[in-house]
Amino acid sequence: MEPVKIKLDKSNQLLTDLMPKKFNASGKLWVGLLLVIVVIGFFAYIRQLQKGLVVTDMRDFTSWGIYISNFVFFVAISLVGSLVSAILKLANVKWRTPLVRISEIIAVAAIFFAAIIIIVDMGRPERFWHLFAFGRIQSPILWDVIVITTYLVVSSLLLYIPLLPDIAICRDLTPASSKFKKWFYTFLALNWRGTAQQYTLIHKCINVLAVLVVPLALGIHTVTSWLFATTYRAGWDSSNFGPYFVAGAFQAGCAGVIAVTYVLRNHYSLKKYITTKHFDNMAKLLVLLSLVYLYFNINEYLVPGYKMKTVDGEHLKSLFTGHYAPLFWSVQIFGMIVPIVVMLFKKGRAPLPVFIVSLMVVVGAWFKRFLIVVPTLLHPFIPIQNVPASWHTYMPTWEEWAITAASLAGALLVITFFVRLFPIISIWEMTEEQQTPQTDEQTNLYEAKA
Repeated sequence: MEPVKIKLDKSNQLLTDLMPKKFNASGKLWVGLLLVIVVIGFFAYIRQLQKGLVVTDMRDFTSWGIYISNFVFFVAISLVGSLVSAILKLANVKWRTPLVRISEIIAVAAIFFAAIIIIVDMGRPERFWHLFAFGRIQSPILWDVIVITTYLVVSSLLLYIPLLPDIAICRDLTPASSKFKKWFYTFLALNWRGTAQQYTLIHKCINVLAVLVVPLALGIHTVTSWLFATTYRAGWDSSNFGPYFVAGAFQAGCAGVIAVTYVLRNHYSLKKYITTKHFDNMAKLLVLLSLVYLYFNINEYLVPGYKMKTVDGEHLKSLFTGHYAPLFWSVQIFGMIVPIVVMLFKKGRAPLPVFIVSLMVVVGAWFKRFLIVVPTLLHPFIPIQNVPASWHTYMPTWEEWAITAASLAGALLVITFFVRLFPIISIWEMTEEQQTPQTDEQTNLYEAKA
């Protein structure tokens, strides 16, 4: 393969548009806000370490709370890396290129904080290493540890390896006077020189990782669902949970990349590269994924609702007409039904409407995970009796909310600093596409549109 030739001068429009830029006033304000949230969450976690999990509202019955809800949410969002980087690549979808790196950094940030939130949920975090040293392969928890660790490694490689040519560009364009930045990019570039052999190797690596990450992505969400489904609890005891979790993760991940893409597109003036066509295509994909997830939701509730066994009946009543009914129906309507209806129409697939409904899907996805975890724990087989009244309910304390918000802010900080340091759209892949003969349809894809 011929090396991709990129002119390292001001005449190269790609470099002008796509090279990382310094934070402006709004960017600094955004970073400051996220850092404040992280600091408050860190303070709350220090309190939790000092006093124990008693500062949370988790008790013997609700032993999992919003920490595990947040964990499942992060795992779901992380699927976006395999969706855009792998599945669309293997399907030879050309328009995916400007969205690839965005999806990959979202995936890495999400799965990294999924691992962190598990440590936060532990009463004795210093024993975390026991999972690796003394784990029993019979336990689904160990399965989850193995698959999350593997997925984090592969996702990081899928982000880092295609980034090498662009890191080298940053290295070559950084002035010698910026010694630390020069060293930083030189170290990460791994002696990249842009030879034909290196480009051949990088394409092979991307293809191998794209194939490898798909079964891993399906595995991480299936294994996570088994943490719930291998119990006898009402609401979790379901053979539908594997595909149910995977479908929900695809939907949430797709919505997540749309929301982040919209913000970056407007903030960094990338309308020339991320066009209305991208939002239209991603919206169509999101409609399809939402319809699939809607099917699994109907399947998940219809069958136990038809049988209405005693414990299942109590659980479903709390969701349909009881304490959690307002949240349950809000999630179904605003997190699934409304987005489907809006995006079925062409005007609803314009960038701003798609951004709004994607935010609705992401928020709905978080609360959906809350509904999966908490109501089930409050309906055990053995009735809750002879215990304090507070054990019958679960309301997260400010420490739990602060730590959860800090984990979400931390993931956004990772994405924010990545955009500051590296090109968020692959310069070498865009150059490669421009050098490849295209059909009229593919050429029109990258034309700037209103």
